[in-house]
This record gives sequence, structure tokens and C-alpha cells, in this order.
Amino acid sequence: MVLSDTETGLLHLLTIWYFWYYTGIRNGNVSDWHRWGRHEHAGAARARRWRGDRLIAQAWGHVQQAVAAAARAAGLPEPPSPHECAIGLGLAGAHVKARCDEFLRQAPAYARIALDHDGCTALLGAHGGRPGVIVIAGTGSVGEALHADGRRESVSGWGFPVGDEGSGAWLGLSAMREAQRALDGRGKAGALAQAVWGLAGGTREALFAWCEHAGQHAYAKLAPLVFDAEPADSAAAELLQQAALELEAVALALDRDGRLPLAVLGSVGRRLQSRFSPAVRERCVEPAGDAVDGALHLIRQALAS
Repeated sequence: MVLSDTETGLLHLLTIWYFWYYTGIRNGNVSDWHRWGRHEHAGAARARRWRGDRLIAQAWGHVQQAVAAAARAAGLPEPPSPHECAIGLGLAGAHVKARCDEFLRQAPAYARIALDHDGCTALLGAHGGRPGVIVIAGTGSVGEALHADGRRESVSGWGFPVGDEGSGAWLGLSAMREAQRALDGRGKAGALAQAVWGLAGGTREALFAWCEHAGQHAYAKLAPLVFDAEPADSAAAELLQQAALELEAVALALDRDGRLPLAVLGSVGRRLQSRFSPAVRERCVEPAGDAVDGALHLIRQALAS
């Protein structure tokens, strides 16, 4: 999912130069922000298959590179040493305690580290650290809620191909099924099936070969074909409506009484939001911030405790 990819760990990083250094990590480029008179800088680190000693060490190296880049952007003569930094991390796959323990065991000697999964940092950022619900649908999908009593809750996000309903990968897999059925003569060779054939091949052998090597991200690249085919293909329109229903079900599972504001995130989620029922659309709000802001909330909470 955006959010729990076993192949890639995304670290959400935010650096604030204020008394000492607060750091958090996100996927993005170094940028220069000015808020409340403090200098805040965003950086990024990405680690393929972040399990294993060598690759975890590499991931921490990327974290330190991001801190150094933020220091340069802030005009500091040299980056701060780890003991001067408190860092907040939102890491895909951090639901698994053993993986987190392994990751933290190799951490540099930072003054404080706050680590959680990237759905948490997205949630905290979207609602400014206040109670609320998010539904994210990009390559994968997941729902997160922070309740008024402080409870956090997750729904969906089980990963591809068994879960992540309503996501880009889910739509792409469904589109491939339509193309296969049409090739067999079990379904109509409409605009969607033809678009998939154009990308993956229009023969049985070609589709077998494409599917053999395709993973979550490859299937997600088929999702735009579903949106493009909707005006001319009822099968595509039905898939999009089903995807919207899946995401709406996530939102309702997290907050059946509809008391919490709902932020819909991710490229696919934002395109599907207009298809939600009127009652759910009324709950939707614009995100107050992003995962970088969430990483900042995360480390602030840790330092305040």
C-alpha cells in the first residue's frame, strides 16, 4: 500500500532548526519552509527492501544525507551531529515490531527518535494532529483514524494482491481481468480491454508474459486506463464505482457515526472522492498538511511526553 510496501521503505523527514534540531522524513525533495519564525526543511530517504543489516545501514545513510541536505538549505556551515537531532520517522511497513526493532538497533545516536508507520504520519499531517479520518488510495490503499479519546485505528491496507481494494493496483488488476475475459470471448472487447491490450499485448502469450512479471506498481500503471475508458465503456464505469464504494466502506468502518472529519488522500482517492455518497462527501475536508507535517507532530508528541 502507500503505505505498507514490502519492497520499499519510505522515510518521511522534516527538519526544524529551533533550539535544537527536530527531524522528520518524507518522500520528496529538500525544500525550504518558514513557519512561526523557524526554519523547516524537508528531505527524503528511500531504501529498497529495508530489512537486513546492510540495507538498514544504507537507509540510515540516506537519512543522514537528507539531514545534511537540509542543513545546507538552511545555510548552516555543517550538518548537526546526531546527538543534536530529534527525528520523527514515518516508515512504510513499520506495523511490524520486529522490523522496527531491527531498524532502530542500527540507528545513529540521535537524541530522540519517534518511529511509526507512514499512515500515521499522513493521518497526523492531514488533520493537524487532531482527531480525524483519512482514506488513502494511490498504488495501494488504507484507512486510518485518530479518535477523540486518543485511540488510533487502521482499516484495510492488507497489501496487494489480497487487499488494498479501491487502489490503483486493485483497479489495474481488475482491468487486466476484463482484458483477459474479452480475449477469451467471455466478455465484451470494449474500450478498457482494448486499452489494456495496447499496453500489455493483445494475444494470450503476450498477456501471460506481462502478468508473469507484473507486480503491484505495474498493475497500478493500468489504473489510468480505467478512468480514460469510462466515457465509452460501462465496464470501466462499474469498476470506478466499485472502487469508490470500497473506499467509502473503509471510511464508514473507521467512523460509522460520521462525527470525524474525513480527508481523502492519494491520486486515485482524490479522483474517486466525487463518487462517494452525499453523506460521506459532506464529511470530507481538505488536508491540513502532509506526511512531513505529520512527522513533525510525531516528534513533538514524543518530546512532550
